[in-house]
Amino acid sequence: MSGYRERVESAAAYIGEKAGSGFHAAIILGSGLGKLAEELEGKKIIPYSEIPGFPSSLIEGHRGELVAGSFGEKRTLVYSGRFHYYQGYSLAEVTLPVRVAKRLGVPLLIVTNASGGINVSFKPGDIMLISDHINFMGINPLIGGEAAIFGPLFIDMSQPYDHSLRERAEEIAEKNGRIGELKEGVYLATIGPSYETKAEISFFNRIGVDAVGMSTVPEVIVAVQEGLRVFGISVITNMACGIGEGALSHEEVLSTMDRASSRVILLIREVLRTLS
Repeated sequence: MSGYRERVESAAAYIGEKAGSGFHAAIILGSGLGKLAEELEGKKIIPYSEIPGFPSSLIEGHRGELVAGSFGEKRTLVYSGRFHYYQGYSLAEVTLPVRVAKRLGVPLLIVTNASGGINVSFKPGDIMLISDHINFMGINPLIGGEAAIFGPLFIDMSQPYDHSLRERAEEIAEKNGRIGELKEGVYLATIGPSYETKAEISFFNRIGVDAVGMSTVPEVIVAVQEGLRVFGISVITNMACGIGEGALSHEEVLSTMDRASSRVILLIREVLRTLS
């Protein structure tokens, strides 16, 4: 057994012992969305530092804890704090929570992120359902021998994001005015941590990108390899360089995410409620 596989399985065993099993979904929270974990009923909080084999979350807006509980009847694992490649972690470490969720029997991964809007019809605070993505990170989490332990490497990525869940989310938003209008679009991931230049955003705009960020894509690729359904949400926290005015800042990202968080939480709760 490889050292990485041992890390995955020991983490899953520890979480299963502390929090049980029978989860309907796992959620990876983007910057500033920690309030979603607070909404769980009967929650059990496990700091990442206590989980064998887990890295630690270091970015402001990421709490660094796993919260297990329920949204109504739906048992849910919430990763409150994600790992980023730009922090110096390998993509194996970045995607470790996805592999752990699979070993806990989770069938659905919900990924959320804060992103910069490129589509000029978007505005800060909009919720975008991810229909597809572009991996502009220059690296793939399936590179190397360790990934082959978990499944095929040449995976079909023609529909990584579950179409039926996007349709369900649209129907929910139409019936619930508190969620507001949902957008839909293509998300592009860069390595970061620096924000993009005007020239880069201009290029991304020309190739059909709607929003840009620094996460999500590696986790989704691994989720597809692991056979998980994926539902992706981007919160447009600012307009990208050259699209909006003024300098970009992480503080702006967190502030906008905080204002949008109640709508995101409501949307996720309602999507989970309709799962069979």
